[in-house]
Amino acid sequence: MKGIVNIMNEYNMENFENQEIAGENPFASVKPPKKRRGLKITAFLLAMTMVSGGSIMAYKGIAGESGSSVSELSDKNEDSSSKLNDGLRQMSLINAEDAGSSILSSEEIVEKVLPSVVGIESEFTVQNLSGGYYYGFGGNAPSSSSASATGTGVIITEDGYIVTNAHVIYDSQYGAGLSEKISVLVNDGERYDAEVIGYDTDCDLAVLKIKANGLVPAEFGDSDSLKLGESVTAIGNPLGFDLMNTVTGGMVSGLNRQITINDKEMILLQTDAAINSGNSGGPLINKYGQVIGINSSKMSASYSDTSIEGIGFAIPSNEVSRIVDDLMEFGYVTGKPRLGISCQDVTENVSRMYDLPLGVYIIEVSRDSAAEKAGLEQGDVITAVDGEEITSYSQLNTKKNLHKAGDEIEITYVRKGEEMTAKVVLDENTGKE
Repeated sequence: MKGIVNIMNEYNMENFENQEIAGENPFASVKPPKKRRGLKITAFLLAMTMVSGGSIMAYKGIAGESGSSVSELSDKNEDSSSKLNDGLRQMSLINAEDAGSSILSSEEIVEKVLPSVVGIESEFTVQNLSGGYYYGFGGNAPSSSSASATGTGVIITEDGYIVTNAHVIYDSQYGAGLSEKISVLVNDGERYDAEVIGYDTDCDLAVLKIKANGLVPAEFGDSDSLKLGESVTAIGNPLGFDLMNTVTGGMVSGLNRQITINDKEMILLQTDAAINSGNSGGPLINKYGQVIGINSSKMSASYSDTSIEGIGFAIPSNEVSRIVDDLMEFGYVTGKPRLGISCQDVTENVSRMYDLPLGVYIIEVSRDSAAEKAGLEQGDVITAVDGEEITSYSQLNTKKNLHKAGDEIEITYVRKGEEMTAKVVLDENTGKE
């Protein structure tokens, strides 16, 4: 067996807990849902590779001016609720069986949904280094270059609101952050500039807005009513717009799969419908022509002469509806907990070198945050949450995210050699601090 886990679609940890910094975690895993029966695959053992369904599909580097750097991007989702039309129709879920809908043929499914599928192109500025001399001194000179990426989206309202994956418009793999320019190519060939209404890298969803009317919104179905083995169809733009509107088919291979990517747990649908780079943000469709998931990722592995294919994942439509409603109304996902610290793992080597306990070292405490109100300070080492020992940021994050904003947790920490405890009431992470 050979190979190591390679995260192709890294998620921005700063957005996972604003102001908190993750320790390195080179391995990702696929786990069964808690209290559910399911497949358990350890990525380390099987050399699994969780790859994006289309995040930053392909960078096309264009030489930038030497010495320039990536500029900070404005928060485009701020005050997004004020930009919504008064008559905006939020996403509604329809149980097709209860509504007496008819089962459609493959051709009828595509005919119904294709007008609601769009192509998305994002442009980024990527920082890089070039060799040689810089202002007369030895070393590498910073520079920047332009890059573009493509993905897929689904129209959700007649007046131009579109849902896609956050990683289609936000890059963390190359450090580019939020796209500087986003364009949307609709089914009739028209191209529009898009505005970001809101996005969340934890949930991997984003809402865009284009200035258009008379569009065809997709009908969203109830993902909770799905059954194993039910047929599904995917539509997207694998490998860019040259293969735009590629249709693939398969079945529901798994329900409620608890997938861990870079310390983030997501409950996803599993399908064997082909999902490739560029498919991200596109629809997974049931036999009634309803969108029951947003395609987001796939799993692949290669070791010896064996490979694993046909394991793709989509965000269930019921979860999409909840998140989209929040993004459209508030610009962020409500209820997410925030501790309000910057931190770093205390590894065994660091522990021996600085005589610190294993745990999470607090580098900085945000003003007026939950951590500050509870009395935590820079230099404290968190060693347990709710009585359970932790030794890394990922474990702290997992414990925190079992709760919601407003919940109280107990944190055990060491300050100048003395073990102490604090009751912390978690803040809401609005993503704007």
